[in-house]
Amino acid sequence: MAGEDGGTAVVVVVVVVVDVPADGVAAFARYEDHVLPLLVRYGGRLERRLRSPDATTEVHVLAFPSDGAYRGYLADPERAGHRALLDGVTVTQRVVAPLADV
Repeated sequence: MAGEDGGTAVVVVVVVVVDVPADGVAAFARYEDHVLPLLVRYGGRLERRLRSPDATTEVHVLAFPSDGAYRGYLADPERAGHRALLDGVTVTQRVVAPLADV
C-alpha cells in the first residue's frame, strides 16, 4: 500500500514502555546500541525515542511495514543473542501493538 509521498505505508505501529533499574541503565544502553540498528533489517523504524531524566524509563515508537516484519524483528537470532548484555538486569516492558493513527 503506498502512502501519499509515494513510499510504503506503515501497517504496524508499536509502542514499548521500558522500565530499567538505576543500576542497569548502562547495560540497557549497550543493549539498545546493538539491537536498534537491527530494525532496518525488517523495514522497521524508530519513529520516536523518549527517556525520563534519570534514564530509568524509555518509550519507543516503532513502525514496521507488516506484522510479519515486526515478528521477524522480535525473533531475530542476533537480537536474542544480545540479550546477554542484560544479564542480571531486571527490565520490565509494556508493549502496545498494533496501533493506528486516528
